[in-house]
Amino acid sequence: MWNFIQTVTASWIDETVRLCNGFRRGLSNPFPTWEDPPPVTPFEVVAEYGKLRLRYYQAPGSAHLPPVLLIYALVKRPFVLDFQPGRSVVEALTTYGFPVYLTDWVPPTTKDTWRGLDAYVNQDLMQAVQCIQTREKTDRVSILGYCLGGLLGAVYTALFPQTVKHYIALALPLDLSIREIPVYALGAGLSPETVALITSTYGNCPAWMIHAGFTAMAPVHHAMGKFIDLYRQRERAGYADTFALFEQWMNSDVPLAGQLFRELCIDLFRHNQLLRGQLQVGTQRVDLRRITCPVLNIIGEYDDVVHPYSSLPLLDHVSSLDKQDLLFPVGHMGLAVSSTAHKELWPQVCHWVAERHSDCPPVPSSRV
Repeated sequence: MWNFIQTVTASWIDETVRLCNGFRRGLSNPFPTWEDPPPVTPFEVVAEYGKLRLRYYQAPGSAHLPPVLLIYALVKRPFVLDFQPGRSVVEALTTYGFPVYLTDWVPPTTKDTWRGLDAYVNQDLMQAVQCIQTREKTDRVSILGYCLGGLLGAVYTALFPQTVKHYIALALPLDLSIREIPVYALGAGLSPETVALITSTYGNCPAWMIHAGFTAMAPVHHAMGKFIDLYRQRERAGYADTFALFEQWMNSDVPLAGQLFRELCIDLFRHNQLLRGQLQVGTQRVDLRRITCPVLNIIGEYDDVVHPYSSLPLLDHVSSLDKQDLLFPVGHMGLAVSSTAHKELWPQVCHWVAERHSDCPPVPSSRV
């Protein structure tokens, strides 16, 4: 019982401190990325472009599988993808034999309010892919994007299809007209006038506002339910440590650059421009039909952040002959960190990519 009380008290104090820091950072201060926990999988930073540090995780052995660019979302820190031994997406991929490159997005400051999709996709991601092409001596890179990172990956793949070998979407928010999506409230629920007020006041959308939006999706759970779960699981080995680490990640919200925040709220959430083929990034219109590489669309059946109906339209909007939906019975975070996903889902994902490594006739599309 005492350990339980200590864990709950520490979590409340930590969340309060981070929320206060989020208010302060929303005005001017940079985000303390040095607060990230130690990595599970060793890496080196091989390049830095704009607001992107490109991490490289070496695969053991001599397997010659295609490099995977793991595109993380922009709203929290990426250590959830290298969470714990046996619960790490990075570890799963490298153990199978894939060289992994991860986008460690540098949180924007007040000097970065101008940054939108054009900067993040046409500059940062494009240069990251070029770096991987040079290092790995390959023309095409496999892209795996998580949540908002999957959306960035879809935009990149549509704009530069000749550089992508496979596109894998993990909990992709694509059809943003689905009102059942809890995350919908973070974007489409804000009027253009409110968005303009936020960006004129802060420059960027501050970290505390991002945090408040996610907490508002399940206020009872965050205020009480998760601690009830912790109490019920208090005798389970390692549960308290996993809970504390997950809480640290849940409170690792970072600001969103002002221009990107406007584009997400108005162009994507409110007007659904990507799905409608109307999204303009830089000088180009993003047409998902330009995606012709093999596509794997991974969907959490119980996802309470990105509703499955938001992800499902992907296969109907790409031109790939080899395309597949993979519906897995977990929630949004469970896709990345649950023991079930790492026993059953990620071996399937690794096998799916590996069997398409060599140039061979396309596999018929399917929905699982």
